[in-house]
Amino acid sequence: MTEKQADRPEVLHVETSDLRAALAAGWSDFTKAPLYGLFFAGVYVLGGWLLYGAFTTKGALWWTLPASAGFPILGPFVACGLYEVSRRIETGEPLNWGGVLGAIFRQKDRQIPSMAAVIVVFFLFWNFLAHMIFALFLGNAVMTNISNSLTVFATPAGLSMLVVGTAVGAMFSTLLFSLTVVSLPMLLAREVDFVTAMLTSFAVVRESPLVMLGWGALIAAASFAAMLPGFLGLFVVLPLFGHASWHLYRRAIAWDQP
Repeated sequence: MTEKQADRPEVLHVETSDLRAALAAGWSDFTKAPLYGLFFAGVYVLGGWLLYGAFTTKGALWWTLPASAGFPILGPFVACGLYEVSRRIETGEPLNWGGVLGAIFRQKDRQIPSMAAVIVVFFLFWNFLAHMIFALFLGNAVMTNISNSLTVFATPAGLSMLVVGTAVGAMFSTLLFSLTVVSLPMLLAREVDFVTAMLTSFAVVRESPLVMLGWGALIAAASFAAMLPGFLGLFVVLPLFGHASWHLYRRAIAWDQP
């Protein structure tokens, strides 16, 4: 067997028990430092309210796309705040706002912006593809009147569009999840390039596909349910899974050097 390079990530097999342990540790971190979790979740909740207002207020639709694009840009930085809180709790470092926010601010000079750019490209391409699928099945003329009636989705063409769009969206989501599930906490914790982080994250999913894809499905389902009561459920779900993602990263990746 060839000797590994120093400080190289090693992918470990993940079991369902690791997911349960990560969730338990994530809940513990949230209860130990709830203000941090509520603060970072509040960013998403506020953004959700703004987007909802844009979709429901006449004449405000023009800024929904740039507002939505802000989430892929800000999302990784906000997530780093939760990872940093968990990292400090784990290592026993002092937990204070200056240290946590400072860690987020320092990411601008590291690899997180590159990851944010990758996420934005995914978002923009999926947005373009979704519009193309809509136009192929329902036509451009319908697109201008969609706000007046939703009955078009009950037609054969509308149902076909929903099936194809959902399938394509699921593929995009799965790929993006595979590339980011452990790469974001890894970039916070280690001085590695974002390509290595993404490839390692993909390798984690490939090593334990059923467990990791189940983790992604659980996050998606919990997030969707949390958005139903006016996005208020995100105040619990986002900190829980944000902290848990750090602990899952710690269980899925080992390093040659401490």
